[in-house]
Amino acid sequence: MKKKVKQYACQVETGGYERRYVLKDFSRMLDNQIEKIVLFLLEQQGILGGRIAKLGEQQEMLQTELDLPRIASLQEAYRDIGRDLLKLLFFVEINAIGLRKILKKFDKRLGYRFTDYYVKTRANHPYSQLQQVFQHVGLGAVVGAISRNLAELDDFQGSYLSIYDQPARPFQDPVIDSIKAAVDRLSHSTNFLTYLGQHALIIHEELPTPNVELVDDQRYHFVSLLLNLVNTFLYMVNTYIIVPTADDYSASLGAAPTVCGIVIGAMAVAQIFSSVYFSAWSNKSYFKPLIFSSIVLFVGNVMYALAYDFDSITVLLLGRLFCGLGSARAVNRRYISDCVPLNIRMQASAGFVSASALGMACGPAIAGLLQVKFKVYTITINQNTSPGWVMAVAWVFYLIWLSVSFKEPGHLSQGVVNVPECSTSLGESDALENGATQPLLVSSQAHKDDVAEDQECDMSEVPSEDSHAPINSIGAAYKLLTPSVKVQLFIYFMLKYATEILLAESSVITSYYFHWTTSQVSIFLVCLGLTVLPVNMIVGSNISNKFEDRQILLASEIMVCLGIAASFHIIVPYTVIQYVVSGLVMFVSAEVLEGVNLSLLSRVMSSRLSRGTFNGGLLSTEAGTIARVIADATITLGGSVGESRLLNVTLLPSLLICILAIIATGLTYNSQY
Repeated sequence: MKKKVKQYACQVETGGYERRYVLKDFSRMLDNQIEKIVLFLLEQQGILGGRIAKLGEQQEMLQTELDLPRIASLQEAYRDIGRDLLKLLFFVEINAIGLRKILKKFDKRLGYRFTDYYVKTRANHPYSQLQQVFQHVGLGAVVGAISRNLAELDDFQGSYLSIYDQPARPFQDPVIDSIKAAVDRLSHSTNFLTYLGQHALIIHEELPTPNVELVDDQRYHFVSLLLNLVNTFLYMVNTYIIVPTADDYSASLGAAPTVCGIVIGAMAVAQIFSSVYFSAWSNKSYFKPLIFSSIVLFVGNVMYALAYDFDSITVLLLGRLFCGLGSARAVNRRYISDCVPLNIRMQASAGFVSASALGMACGPAIAGLLQVKFKVYTITINQNTSPGWVMAVAWVFYLIWLSVSFKEPGHLSQGVVNVPECSTSLGESDALENGATQPLLVSSQAHKDDVAEDQECDMSEVPSEDSHAPINSIGAAYKLLTPSVKVQLFIYFMLKYATEILLAESSVITSYYFHWTTSQVSIFLVCLGLTVLPVNMIVGSNISNKFEDRQILLASEIMVCLGIAASFHIIVPYTVIQYVVSGLVMFVSAEVLEGVNLSLLSRVMSSRLSRGTFNGGLLSTEAGTIARVIADATITLGGSVGESRLLNVTLLPSLLICILAIIATGLTYNSQY
């Protein structure tokens, strides 16, 4: 079809073909190709159904005579069918990607808006085959048959219940989980859990193999996962617990209140470097990096608390730098990606995001409760130093729990469990990969001829042969970043910059304009943090099912821009209502934007970035951390012009970056769609 598109383009340029003829002929060709896909899909479903029926007859014979070797053989035969179904889903996915690419190529080469016309006219027509490709009709029955029979064989000894009496079985065969993941990826179906889990940006591999599933099951340890989530929670508490009091603490040490930007940002500066070495360290161990992280965070918090008695802003900053050097979020992400089985990986990813959101809300809340003032010997404990002491104690208890309960998983190189090759129904399995598929494939020579053209497309959508090779250099990672991925990372940078400006300068701004106390600032920040999960729930389970991600992306960017614009101090006097409402609009819109942006990023980013030191999670973390560092530096530099101008001076860069992000989004998606 690429050759046909080239032919159309040449003929249209020379006046050989009329526009109406080209559209009709291309539509007919697409309809024929889609019909071939659908008929092949139905044919292979029939073959798989026949194999299941034959196995069902053999299974009936076991009702009268218990034969354990025969049960094991039947289970493996059902798994063979499941693996063949995975191949069939993979075939449909590649053709769905090919359909989108050829439509995009047609629009670009001929200058038509043919894609919208074709999809709209075929989407709801009763005789259109396009629906069958994306709704994969009939596959659910095959999945159900495999699931039911595997469950019955598992419960064959002594159980009188069927899967229909136990609708929520806690453990399913890895093959079934892989099939469900492939179906979800193909249909782009979404719900709150998957939407929330994609915030973690833990890139999943394109097609998990049985080997990987068995290794994951052996490496998984629930308490170790829980310890990683607690580490995430405590680190976020540690990050935001000082925000309400950072300006007062800086002033008490003889610095300007706006130095709070450097105090808050010092942690992010160190995190830029710590994320890289923790990610590299997690290639060899998970336990040792977490131990090191806990010790460094303990030391950093003690230094932060003692800075008051030393009367040293230097000790204060060094304490925050030490806290940043203990950031093990890269390890937490890697543990979920590498050691959690596929069937609960999305729940674990959602837990990672929830722990982060809860920590963000709890940090200011704890700070608001620590309104104390007393001395223990020569050590002063007040509202400025108590966050450091509380977090130091928390990290000591965590370190003890970690040392006692964490179980270091065996790495892949230390022993992979080999899965026997599929040996049953070889003839029928071969039929799945041969025959009717051949007209839909291109020759290797034709592929070589079209490589130059395909470079403009997002090649991350098509799994490559070396998709399991880890990325351990920044250069290799950068080469895998397509223009659309770079735009998504820039959007992530923008939203983190804007939210950091709002949060980090809140104590200074509210103190200057409204004379808020630490408790009032804490309540404001807690209210912002508590919006994270409800907003994600609404977007993930409702809005994302009604609108395309790119529409939500652009709308939320515009709302962030409006929230920033409404925050400027133009009208005198500056009121609490204006500050709170505009801040809430900006923060909530940024949360929506973050969810949709990371959801898109997890789909368009190459699957090779799922493993290795410079993985997708690290790249997004670095983009966000750099944004926070620049935002905190902006606050401190903005303080040089005076607190009366600080608000407008810091909001102006946020507004400009947001406008650039909107323009980049518009240009990127107009060129793609």
